[in-house]
Amino acid sequence: MAITVSSRPVSRRYLSLDLPLLPTDRILRQRRGKSWRIAPAGPPEDAPLAVVAKVKSALRIVALDEAAGRRGLSRGQPLADARAMVPDLDVADEDAEADQTLLEAVGDWAERYTPLVALAGLSGLMLDITGSAHLFGGEAALLADLVHRLEAQGFFVRVAIADTPGAAAAARYAGNRVVPPGGSAAVLAPLPLATLRIDGGMAAMLDRVGLKRIGQILDAPRGPLAERFGRDLLHRLDQALGLEEEAITPRRRLPTLMAERRFAEPITREEDIAATLASLVEALSGKLAERGEGARILALSLFRVDGVVSCTEVGTSRPVRAPHLVGELFREKFAGLGEEIDAGFGFDMVRLSIHATSAFEPAQVDLTGEAFGTADLGQLVDRIGARLGPARVSRLDPADSHLPERAARMAPFADWPSLPPAPAVTGTFGDILERPLRLLAEPEPVEAVAEVPDGPPAAFRWRQATYRVARVEGPERIAPEWWRAGADALTRDYFRVEDVGGHRFWLFREGLYGREAIHPGWFMHGVFA
Repeated sequence: MAITVSSRPVSRRYLSLDLPLLPTDRILRQRRGKSWRIAPAGPPEDAPLAVVAKVKSALRIVALDEAAGRRGLSRGQPLADARAMVPDLDVADEDAEADQTLLEAVGDWAERYTPLVALAGLSGLMLDITGSAHLFGGEAALLADLVHRLEAQGFFVRVAIADTPGAAAAARYAGNRVVPPGGSAAVLAPLPLATLRIDGGMAAMLDRVGLKRIGQILDAPRGPLAERFGRDLLHRLDQALGLEEEAITPRRRLPTLMAERRFAEPITREEDIAATLASLVEALSGKLAERGEGARILALSLFRVDGVVSCTEVGTSRPVRAPHLVGELFREKFAGLGEEIDAGFGFDMVRLSIHATSAFEPAQVDLTGEAFGTADLGQLVDRIGARLGPARVSRLDPADSHLPERAARMAPFADWPSLPPAPAVTGTFGDILERPLRLLAEPEPVEAVAEVPDGPPAAFRWRQATYRVARVEGPERIAPEWWRAGADALTRDYFRVEDVGGHRFWLFREGLYGREAIHPGWFMHGVFA
């Protein structure tokens, strides 16, 4: 199934997912296994569990499980008071980083329903499911599938679907439900005002004056409300009703093209994964051909039945469409990571996303029908980049400078929109290079002896070794970059030098004798192979 992401305006639908017991669910999943909610292992009722943190120099409850809630405990309560009420209370310290990591993992898993998943607070997610519910049999079926899967993973969830993020976030407090299109106002009316995502202080202020339900302000005069309670109350109400636009920020960039396969029976073998990947590339190649493009950045997402998601991304130095080339890139990537694919109990969904494309130029062929040009170089670069990382394969980029050490810079090879043409071969193998192919990272000072102050070196000492010069070519004079180094920058005279042993060096004298320097300095800048 190939999916093309469209930017056409449509009536949007949002799913709000909240994990209100995330900190305690995380701990109980570690203790009793992920399936503890649907298949409890151990006694049916553990000791009540509370998570505490230091708040204003006192330990207070910041999260609690259902058992602790049934015993009368509440968030914000001092730990000492909680222990007095529930002597057998089990207490754990807050670990906000672990909770955030788990929420991010749930966000990865939620992308099985839509690629548009955003974080919403410390325990929630917001999904834009516009146009994707039909893939699961409708919104009600999607909601039921999501709740069932998360409960099987050990989470208590509250979820709702509505026209706006605000309406979906409020509706979930009335139970897991689907708000029909255009029905937000009717569903919101009986709900508490606090569900509009206003701060606690404002909710308490509204409660003191008898405003407890959203329906009480739906048709109330807006001027007095804004004057007394501020603009934020009406802003949140208008967002929930769709009168003001509210955008979500997805955790990942939206793919250009996407294709996925879902399996009734999970797959585990690498051969099946490779075959699925090839079929996904084949499904997307037609779309790429229509656009005259090839893929440059691809991401393979493997969704395990137990909720674990692995995502692997590869980049190419040239646009590709061929399934076998994409398969080789991912094989090299997994080989470079030094790990095998952990299938667990199997993958029930595989997705291939294309995040960047560029123009695809047809390959040039000779009279025998065989392609030639830079394809072999491109494949080599892609395979090395997939195994070692794209940043490890570099090229030299011309720079706006005539000083040798600044005339080029290293840049990732994959940043080129297309491979460069092969350089024309001129001259013979006997031609002499005027400059070394590789320079020293920084010019190194040498001790040189010259017959005349402004003449070539007769001998020099470099890295504790002395060299006697047999032949010299030069100088090649390079003027200083006075606009960068200042008015006192010195001129360089470069010499190609060969010693009596046949070794060839590239040296320069810095400073014109008698005009820029009394004693010009000598430097080694490169060695000829």
